[in-house]
Amino acid sequence: MTTDLLFAIRGVRVNNILNVDHLDIRKEKVTCITGESGAGKSTLMKLLNKMISPDSGEIFYEGAPLKDIDSVQHRRKAVMLSQVPLIFPGTIKDNLMMGYMLNGSKPDGDEVLKQALHNMQMTKELDEDAGTLSGGEKQRLALARILLLAADVYLLDEPTAALDEDTEMMVLGHFIAEIKKKHASLIMITHSRKVNEQYADERIDLSQLPFREEMEKNI
Repeated sequence: MTTDLLFAIRGVRVNNILNVDHLDIRKEKVTCITGESGAGKSTLMKLLNKMISPDSGEIFYEGAPLKDIDSVQHRRKAVMLSQVPLIFPGTIKDNLMMGYMLNGSKPDGDEVLKQALHNMQMTKELDEDAGTLSGGEKQRLALARILLLAADVYLLDEPTAALDEDTEMMVLGHFIAEIKKKHASLIMITHSRKVNEQYADERIDLSQLPFREEMEKNI
């Protein structure tokens, strides 16, 4: 396997949801995952995060079998954000600090936290109750939280689905700029053609790949 490979998927099958013969995802790229409903997009993300295991086949992470890597350690390197993010009881600051608690570090003061909110187009104060936020604000708070993590890979499942198009483009633009500074990788499910066209370095349409057609014949 070449040294620029982040994930290599070989002969992976999950029930009748996903069947991937050969798929490579490269390092330090923005990879957008698209496909019709039921194509296995969220299943693929869960596989890459070690939330589930394939029924057959193998996934490699940076050349090593993913099954042999400690799940907790892997999820610190490859962080995942679902479409409906988990918001913890407490203030906005409490929620941002949860990211630091997970990786055992501390921020260099509140200005770092405020800047993370600003990057995600949020004008809220750190001491405001996170439970009062709208759906779109909760998505942006969750993006700000994981952006504070020293992750190598960001796995995002429709992270801006609750935002209008203009806000979505601005938020993702800032997010991508920040992770590129860190030389991190982004794998993102999106239904937005504009996001796909403007930000994707590489594109994977699960519903268009040959393995999908073969699987449907076998159902």
